[in-house]
Amino acid sequence: MDAIIDAYVAFIALIWLGLMAIAVAGMARPNTPERQQARSNYTPKALVMVPCKGLDISLRKNLASLMRQSYGNYDVVAILDDISDPALQVIRSLGMKCITSARAWKHASGKVRALATAIKKLDGYDVYVVADSDATFRFDWLARLVAPLSDKTVGVSTAFPYFLPMGGFWSKVKMVWGFVGNGMMESKLTRFAWGGSMAFRKELLRGRSFSEFSKSVSDDIPVTRIAKRKGLSIHYVSERVVRVPSNDDFAHFVEWSTRQTALSILGNKKVFAYGTVFYAANAVLLVSGIALALLVSWPFALLLLPFLLGAIKTYRRSHSNDPALLAVYLMTSFIYIANLIAAKRMTHIVWRGSRYKLV
Repeated sequence: MDAIIDAYVAFIALIWLGLMAIAVAGMARPNTPERQQARSNYTPKALVMVPCKGLDISLRKNLASLMRQSYGNYDVVAILDDISDPALQVIRSLGMKCITSARAWKHASGKVRALATAIKKLDGYDVYVVADSDATFRFDWLARLVAPLSDKTVGVSTAFPYFLPMGGFWSKVKMVWGFVGNGMMESKLTRFAWGGSMAFRKELLRGRSFSEFSKSVSDDIPVTRIAKRKGLSIHYVSERVVRVPSNDDFAHFVEWSTRQTALSILGNKKVFAYGTVFYAANAVLLVSGIALALLVSWPFALLLLPFLLGAIKTYRRSHSNDPALLAVYLMTSFIYIANLIAAKRMTHIVWRGSRYKLV
């Protein structure tokens, strides 16, 4: 029996060493991963494309924030599936240009079809920018997003959002859940173009690349893949220039987080394997650390040190001292495991009322 216990403790110690190394590296990682040589006077003609469907939280405020950007040389266009959409009234009241999606590209999602329509119909721009209608954008968002494209080695510039809790407990869970995306953005190895806030030069989606994009369920997966295939980098705007208000309850959070996980797996099959190993290791270490500290000896509480470092980073990112965030942070490994298992089995997703096959 003692041999079994010793072997288990040795196993837990190996997990601790690995997770501790990751936690320390994460704490040491700078907020700005690289200093891009971006020219502040680089202001090519840009088109901000906003696919709209339904009435998002703060839709008027979100769209108005796009109309008041400090960047001078740009236009904004909203794209609807049809003119019966309730968002049309808000769009018209702001004086925003609006078009409807073409019926081509029937295998694409509604968002991709909307973007493909705008790119094809409005061809006289040097840079195309994607903005989600459920996000609010800081006044300098567009200037910061476009400037890195002055470097021809940059294929896509992107900014990841801060999910602003406006509801109860599950909106806080969504905020912390989203910090995984921030962590991925901070490393060049795991960085991706987030479809709610990304900019690229018109040359990126031309010919075969546009055809590939226009058949996709996701907009950011093909853009990321195309940029990498062309040997172009993805620039991360680390400043918080995008906020997504959230009032999610349990059902909405589960639907959203599982769908996002399914799309991540669709974009990279390794996400499931790596994610399962990493979050299972976290869950095992957390339970073991608590159990061994309480039942065997208090020094085993040192096994919880990676979680202490992770919690500190979570509080820094949240700019909050809410004690509930500690409980949320400790739950996240179990939530991610559930997301991965559920997402792996999904063959379809439902996105804004439409059903899409995951291909």
